[in-house]
Amino acid sequence: MRATRNRVYRQLYQGFKSLRLRHFVYYQVMKTFNEQVYDIVARIPAGRVATFGQIANMIGRPRMARFVGYASNNKNSWHLPWHRVVFKDGSLCAGFFDEQYKSLKAEGVKFDKDKKVKMEQFQWNPDRDGVPLDIRDFPLVF
Repeated sequence: MRATRNRVYRQLYQGFKSLRLRHFVYYQVMKTFNEQVYDIVARIPAGRVATFGQIANMIGRPRMARFVGYASNNKNSWHLPWHRVVFKDGSLCAGFFDEQYKSLKAEGVKFDKDKKVKMEQFQWNPDRDGVPLDIRDFPLVF
């Protein structure tokens, strides 16, 4: 099934004359779920946090928050700022609670008395806070 899908996308990609359409097909359609998650996590600015469900919503899969968590366990994503991803109530991940707490505290994130992030102040909203630019945001020019 996946091989057929990739073959269809490849044919679409080669058929487009416009470089912008090629760019869209390559970077948006042909990416796997994990790659889409990694793109969102890489854009979370310092001093802000996002929830697993929020990331799932941003890539168009609102009921797959648990799979965002599974993507965080992939060894290929160790360089991403996973310490900025928390549960929906602001609680930190149990696996590396101390490291996550120290990293977020160093970035200026405030916590309540239960050591939960104050989500109303520090939850990332791309419309309000902006999204850091990525080289892939620019149209391809040859």
